Amino acid sequence: MKISSDFIRALPKAELHLHIEGTLEPELAFQLATKHGIRLPHAGVADLRRAYQFADLQSFLDLYYACCDVLRDQDDFRALAQAYLARAHAQGVVHVEIFFDPQTHTARGVSIDTVLKGLRRALDEAERDRGTTWRLIPCFLRHLSASDAMSTLEQLLPHKRLLAAVGLDSSESGHPPAKFREVFARARSEGLPGVAHAGEEGPPAYIREALDVLQVVRIDHGVRCQEDEQLMERLVRERIPLTVCPLSNIKLRVFDTLASHNLKRLLERGLCVTVNSDDPAYFGGYVLENYLGVQQALAMSPEQLKALARNSIVASFLAPAAKRRWLDAIDVLDRA
Repeated sequence: MKISSDFIRALPKAELHLHIEGTLEPELAFQLATKHGIRLPHAGVADLRRAYQFADLQSFLDLYYACCDVLRDQDDFRALAQAYLARAHAQGVVHVEIFFDPQTHTARGVSIDTVLKGLRRALDEAERDRGTTWRLIPCFLRHLSASDAMSTLEQLLPHKRLLAAVGLDSSESGHPPAKFREVFARARSEGLPGVAHAGEEGPPAYIREALDVLQVVRIDHGVRCQEDEQLMERLVRERIPLTVCPLSNIKLRVFDTLASHNLKRLLERGLCVTVNSDDPAYFGGYVLENYLGVQQALAMSPEQLKALARNSIVASFLAPAAKRRWLDAIDVLDRA
């Protein structure tokens, strides 16, 4: 069964796994590079797009961090977020929970205040003009030290009223969640819950560590949970959300093809799986393209697509009343 993009677009959806730096399209990258007098190691837009062929997570991250160098001032971060928010709205995203990487920017001399002010301007405009609600989640880079993460957390705490949680991203292999035990405990003591990338390239044991040691409330990716039956049963029982990113998983060789992806199997097992775009400028698609891709490759039914949209709302940090409003909207769509 082939379902139209209009049907998927009409579903109210939350995007819960989106790295704002990963929405930097080549056109904007070159525009900002020109603005700041930066020479990118690519001949032009087409040449940069051709570089989006990755052998693994690290090969992607190398290019990702290099491109981030063009983000220098508030206007840059505002333009970056504006472009993403306009596209997300057009695809039926009603709520966004945006990751950003403070250490990627502070290491280049760009302050957290600059990043937050630029993002906040775009987010406030989107909420005012389109009704798109939002949350911000700073992520610690796991390939850096825990002490660096703790220092970053201390710099973030004066801004904590703007933050919904803290996260953990970057190179998973060789960097278990337990490395950041004290950082996440400190964040919890300040009222900031945790989410963490786990079970993408790392083993199922990293998912357990994220839950038990970091006490996270949501797992980003998590697709390798299928290798551990007891873990699968726990995720179902405790309704731990997984923020799955199908096109990202193909681009980074987690799965060979969308047809071999386990999203549908996880959904049918009763896991609270959601669909997200991760770093869409690099991975070939935003939320709509991810939904369309899995629907066509996995023959997902309209009811299963609605279940994914419902899960995204339920798994968000929205207040209960706001969740109920969007869940009711999906129910109305059911009856249409």
